[in-house]
Amino acid sequence: MKTTVAAMDFGTSKIVTLVAENSGSQRCDIVGAGIAPYDGYLEEGWNNPGELDKAIRASVAEAEAQSHHRIREINVGVPGAFTKVYATEARIDLKGTDPRVTPGDIKAVFKKAAEDLGQFPGIVVHRSPAWFRVDDGKRTLEPVGLKGRELSALVSFVVANQFFLDEINNRLTEMGITVSGFFSTPTGEAMLYLPEDDRDRMAVLMDIGYLNTELMVVEGDAVIYHDTIEQGGGNIAAELAIGLDIPLESAEKLKRQYVYGIASTGDTYDIPAAEGGKPLSFPKEKVAEIIEPQVDKIADAIKSSLEESGIRLGNWSNFYLTGGGLSFNRGGKDYLSTRLERPVRETPKRTTKLNSHAYSSTLGLMDLIIDTIEQQHQPSAGVGGAIKDFFRSLLGG
Repeated sequence: MKTTVAAMDFGTSKIVTLVAENSGSQRCDIVGAGIAPYDGYLEEGWNNPGELDKAIRASVAEAEAQSHHRIREINVGVPGAFTKVYATEARIDLKGTDPRVTPGDIKAVFKKAAEDLGQFPGIVVHRSPAWFRVDDGKRTLEPVGLKGRELSALVSFVVANQFFLDEINNRLTEMGITVSGFFSTPTGEAMLYLPEDDRDRMAVLMDIGYLNTELMVVEGDAVIYHDTIEQGGGNIAAELAIGLDIPLESAEKLKRQYVYGIASTGDTYDIPAAEGGKPLSFPKEKVAEIIEPQVDKIADAIKSSLEESGIRLGNWSNFYLTGGGLSFNRGGKDYLSTRLERPVRETPKRTTKLNSHAYSSTLGLMDLIIDTIEQQHQPSAGVGGAIKDFFRSLLGG
């Protein structure tokens, strides 16, 4: 039996609505995608709230036309700019004459973590474990059945800004669309694109978008640190437009052409003529003087954020890059790696549709939604490795 699922992702330059079908033969087949450009947001709110309804309607209409499905219910991703991540460690005593961890103990340590966290503004939209540990044993994500006296866990809570939830819920309700649930977009992206082995050693995902850079530190099945840096590919284009005195549209084309790390005297970048204008040509040295310091700013902000986070990354912690702000440029990943003094990897392709870096957050969101729906329809786990299914049923909040 096919289940149709709709999801909406709010990026900083576009709204993407996906319609996917989930069946026994295929976990997630994307049958419709609606992409609508808009002016995005910063942490303070929408850059142009008056255009938001129009962009939402356009995104939904295109997805409906492609999928031949009327969207009446939808799952919405909460962008990182409208969330805060709280990671807290909790402990409970294991009871009985021969105490071993049970699924009930997992629930209890989650509850204890929430109590220890206390009051905070906003609504929890995601909760997940970075690790469990019995007594002084090794960290694991499969503790059920282990014998000991104490169970500890590092649990991450993603808390959404009430402003975003109310805004989107009210706007969609007025359009006749019911919000089925809100999900953490950064969490979905991190879980889909960071390999499990890397997450076990702590890994970093950098999504450089148009207006923002989303920085995520991930351990186990949890984002344990998140920061939104208000710099992205749009800032690079804006500086080019100012520095070269050219239209922003031309600056965008030039930014996409730029190749990092290959210097050759006499190289130029040529831009086709805009309507009513002339073709433009600029020496690479002049373009580099504008572009590269902007990427340096992003790299410096990433380094500063990680230093201030208090999280100690090991030499074994891998860094991954995605997003449309830098990933498309030849040499961009390597240039960033040099500035961060860390090897930077490209995120793996996970789908055949919309497999561009520009849609990483959208695909991660849909994967998290499908995963949560599947786990909610499965019985609670008993022992052993099945504990992953058990706590994933908690992920929707």
